[in-house]
Amino acid sequence: MESTLLAERPRLVAAALRMLGTRADAEDAVQEAYTRWLRLDDAERDAIRSPGAWLMRVTGRICLDMLGSARARRERYVGEWLPEPVPAYASPADDPSEAVERADSVSTALLLVLETLTPAERVAFVLHDVFALSFAEIAEVVGRTPAACRQLATSARRHVGQRRGAGVPPERHSALVAAFAEAAGSGSLEALVGILDPDVVLRSDGGGIVSAARRPVRGADDVARFLLGLARKLPAATYEHVVHGDGDGLLIRLDGEVSAVVSFATDGDRVTDIWMMRNPEKLGSWR
Repeated sequence: MESTLLAERPRLVAAALRMLGTRADAEDAVQEAYTRWLRLDDAERDAIRSPGAWLMRVTGRICLDMLGSARARRERYVGEWLPEPVPAYASPADDPSEAVERADSVSTALLLVLETLTPAERVAFVLHDVFALSFAEIAEVVGRTPAACRQLATSARRHVGQRRGAGVPPERHSALVAAFAEAAGSGSLEALVGILDPDVVLRSDGGGIVSAARRPVRGADDVARFLLGLARKLPAATYEHVVHGDGDGLLIRLDGEVSAVVSFATDGDRVTDIWMMRNPEKLGSWR
C-alpha cells in the first residue's frame, strides 16, 4: 500500500474514534476502509481524484453502519458504558503523527453527548465540525441532501454546546481537580463533599471484566462515601496526575499496573461529573 495512503491512517482513526467512542472500534472501521480500497481495480482507483478524501468518506459510511448496531450491543453491556479516555499528548515513544488522535475534542464529556445523537447527526457533526468535510461530501456518506446534512450538523452542534462543563476555563478545571485530589487524599468526608456539586454523578465502567459500580452513584454525600470507601479498600493504590481530552485527571495504579483513569467535568465552582474507566480493554493507551 502506498505510503501516502498509510499517512492518512491517524486522521481516519481520529475521526472514527469520535464517531464510535472506542479505539478498538475505530481501528476496525479504518481497517475495513483500507480493505475496500484494496478491492478496487486499477481503473477504479485511477478515477478517484483524492484517495484520502475517499477513505474518509468510506470510513464515515462504515462508522454509520457500526453505530446502528452499537446501541444494541451496549444494551447488553454489563454495567455503565463509557467512551474510552484518550491521553491528550503522545509519549516520546509514540509516533508524533498519532497526536491528532489526542486532540482536545476527544473528551468523555463530548463523546457522551455524541452518544445521545442519532447516528446521522453524529457522523455529520464529526465530519463537518471537526474534520471540515463539505456538506456535499457528507451527503455521500449519510445518503441525504447537503441541506439535510447541514441541519443534522446544526442540531448536533446545539446539543454539544449544552454539555456540562462546556466553557469552563482549563485553568479553573485544573484547580478544581487539584482540590478534589487534595480533599480525597485527606480522607475527610466534609472536605470531599465540599468540592462536589450537590447533584454530582459518578459513573464507573468495568465492562463486566473488573469490579465497578453497576449503576451511577448520585449526590455529593453518596459519591464522597463511595470514593473514600474505595480508597480504604485499596490502601496500596497510587495516584498520578494525567491530562486527557477532559483536561486534568487522575491515573490509579495497583501494584504498578494501570487500574483506572478518572475524568472530571466541572461547572467552574465544583465537580459535577466523575467518570472512572476500569475496563482494561479501554486502558491500552495508558499502559
